Amino acid sequence: MSTCPACHATALPDEARFCPRCGAPLSAAPATAGAAGQLAGVAYSVVGYEMQAAVFSLAAGQGVLAEPGSLLYMHGDVQMQTNTGGGMFAGFKRALAGASFFLSGFTSTSGGGEVCFAAPYPGTIHPLPVGSKEWLCQRHSFLCCSPGVEVSVAFTRRLGYGMFAGEGFILQKLTGNGAALVHAGGHFIRKTLAPGEQIRIDTGTVVAFDAGMSYDIEFVKGFKNVLFGGEGLFFIVLTGPGDVILQTLSFDRLVSRIAAQAGTSGSGGGAAMGMGALGGILGGVLGGQGGGGQGGW
Repeated sequence: MSTCPACHATALPDEARFCPRCGAPLSAAPATAGAAGQLAGVAYSVVGYEMQAAVFSLAAGQGVLAEPGSLLYMHGDVQMQTNTGGGMFAGFKRALAGASFFLSGFTSTSGGGEVCFAAPYPGTIHPLPVGSKEWLCQRHSFLCCSPGVEVSVAFTRRLGYGMFAGEGFILQKLTGNGAALVHAGGHFIRKTLAPGEQIRIDTGTVVAFDAGMSYDIEFVKGFKNVLFGGEGLFFIVLTGPGDVILQTLSFDRLVSRIAAQAGTSGSGGGAAMGMGALGGILGGVLGGQGGGGQGGW
């Protein structure tokens, strides 16, 4: 049991991060919410809870590549250099996948320093080893990587998947040797599938999976399930062997719910509110309740 340093409430659970009485952070709460580790020899730690960031400690000669716009701060002997990360063709492939044409490189030349990258929306940051595995990722999940990792594109092998899985026909592909950090909404769930084992997943929840896995889409069975189940028309089906990384909060689902609420509570009188509610019902029937079938995996 612990004591709140602000209101001095006692007998608080040791695992509590905030005081249930006044909401103040507890001293017993860990300073970092994610595990510290190394990205191809570069030490990093993940800090924060709902809005996480990755802090890298660069020794002389070490560097890291990141998605442009993700930088939070640089400290000490750190130099920034933007490049295509593998030539013009590599830049075009990333742009085709919905990512940036360029990558931002951060290197410490002599004295060492620190660089921090922030996640773009609420969620968590996790490492992916690249080399022993190649990964296919949803667009916009890539945060940063070691210099030996190539961020490119992969075209979906199934017509139905490209049309209905929510991300179109293009996925991000991580290859090379090293490691990467990816970001997802909410928390990560990692599933390891045996050969031939399948998992059916709601559209919008897949972050990454082994590039060698079989993937397809499946229609939701049952008329009542389609109309009233709230899960849209399709599931993503992944077949092992391999690892699957899922997220508990799809950004598109979050945006869809906010938009639906704004539509039902906006100005315009009862008729507008009624149309907003009708739109929310139709959206749940056609796209999955909460926008699960509208974008993202």
